[in-house]
Amino acid sequence: MKFDNILSEIGGVGKFQIKLILIQVLSRITLPCHFLLNNFMAGVPSHHCNISTLDNLNVSSNLTWEQKLAIGIPTEMDGTLSSCLMFSKPRLPRLLNSSEESSVVHCQNGWVYSKRYFKSTLATEWDLVCSRKGMNKATATIFFIGVMLGAPLFGYLSDRFGRRRLLLVSYLTTMTFAVLSALSTSYVMFVIMRFFTGMSISGISIISIVLNIEWLGVEQRTLFGVIFSLDWTLGNAILVGIARMINEWRLLILVVTSPLILALVAWRWLPESGRWLMANGKVDDAHYYINQCAEMNNRSKCMANITPRMLLESVDTDTDDNKYTFVDLFKTANMRKLAICSGIVWFGVAFTYYGITLNISGFGLNLYLTQFIFAIIELPMKIGLYFLLENIGRRPAQAGTSLSTGLFLFINLFVSKDKWVIRTIVGVLGKAVSEASFTIIFFYTIELYPTVIRQNGVGYTSFVARLAVSISPLIMLLEDLWPLLPPMTYCGMAVLSGLVVLLLPETQNTRMPEFIEDIDKPREKLSRGKTI
Repeated sequence: MKFDNILSEIGGVGKFQIKLILIQVLSRITLPCHFLLNNFMAGVPSHHCNISTLDNLNVSSNLTWEQKLAIGIPTEMDGTLSSCLMFSKPRLPRLLNSSEESSVVHCQNGWVYSKRYFKSTLATEWDLVCSRKGMNKATATIFFIGVMLGAPLFGYLSDRFGRRRLLLVSYLTTMTFAVLSALSTSYVMFVIMRFFTGMSISGISIISIVLNIEWLGVEQRTLFGVIFSLDWTLGNAILVGIARMINEWRLLILVVTSPLILALVAWRWLPESGRWLMANGKVDDAHYYINQCAEMNNRSKCMANITPRMLLESVDTDTDDNKYTFVDLFKTANMRKLAICSGIVWFGVAFTYYGITLNISGFGLNLYLTQFIFAIIELPMKIGLYFLLENIGRRPAQAGTSLSTGLFLFINLFVSKDKWVIRTIVGVLGKAVSEASFTIIFFYTIELYPTVIRQNGVGYTSFVARLAVSISPLIMLLEDLWPLLPPMTYCGMAVLSGLVVLLLPETQNTRMPEFIEDIDKPREKLSRGKTI
């Protein structure tokens, strides 16, 4: 008896699954908070050179602050004060003779930062501006490199030792390194701690969604998969509110990490994946959790026909001692095709999503307002996404949303920057379909890979996605070569991922594969309402 058959008997959705999802929300709302934290933590307030040395020249005692700035700092082409340059001497005619001109030099005494939006950020803490601005951008890249390396590691370990244990490890290590990053005394210490925070939090990202989907029946996977994705929307909106109230970067890190304390307490009530237990021959533990699920869903009578012996007979005996690794993703022809195609799709989806999300200052609106709009638009989009998936399936929906993302990026190529209202509307629509694409690919991937190697598969695709995310912010540097090159690059990757997804099989209303051998078999289609 396959696990999907058992779930249909004991209830593929009920109090047990709802409890599981609600417990997971406590940890998953921290994901967008950390993944998008650089928009606020690494914010660069308006700044200019520190010209306090003018006071020592006895030339500005009667001048206003604005007049001091005018004689001490040059202006840009648009009339704004330069952020990185100053005059070597104040521009007062009586101080300059015909043979002496005040040259323009880089800031000599540090910077003065605006306190309008941020009390302190990484940029103001370690002066990561002007010639050092690349170090500020690198903090996001280093974090996502950690996420990238943590994904296959946690994928392998959770396939080897179980979902539940590795979630606990992820909770504990994420909290530890997040606190250490907030207490960092130097830039080097901070980026090292953020790297390990990213590596640790990737476990929450990939294990929690797999654990939830593995306890859902065939008919409920779409609805609850979409509902489960709303925790990202919730966390995104919470981040905006917290960042608006807390404009000190150290405290901000601690506050957005704090929900993990509750998640750690609630971990004791998390079940292990029944699918994983059965696929690995741990039938006594599987029977325990299956019985727990039946009791909570008021289907205890069904357990009379489900015994540990029956579960043992249903498990293929040659799989008991197998220890699957990343290499198994490429051993057979069909697995190689699945791994390569899903990897390309994940790369394109993540590349374009974070290309839009991490460039929120490019739409001409207030930073917090733009982020809030990006968060709110996800709610109606995901409601519509459920009906889209139910009516056309995973593959067409994934292809359609990826291609639509490319379309909106293409449209914005022809909208001038002074028309910020139109740019924002098109950008928000592009962000919405990009988020839809990211939502679909997560549980589409879970349905594609077999149970015995599912976490390895999700870990591998997450690795590829985080590689894309690490590269994505750096693409903006290409605008120095040609302003349209970055958006054209994002557009091209969105279109490529939309086309490659057509090479993947459809998984709507099909049984999730248990073993690698199942990939070589035709997908067993399950009709709605069918009693198994």
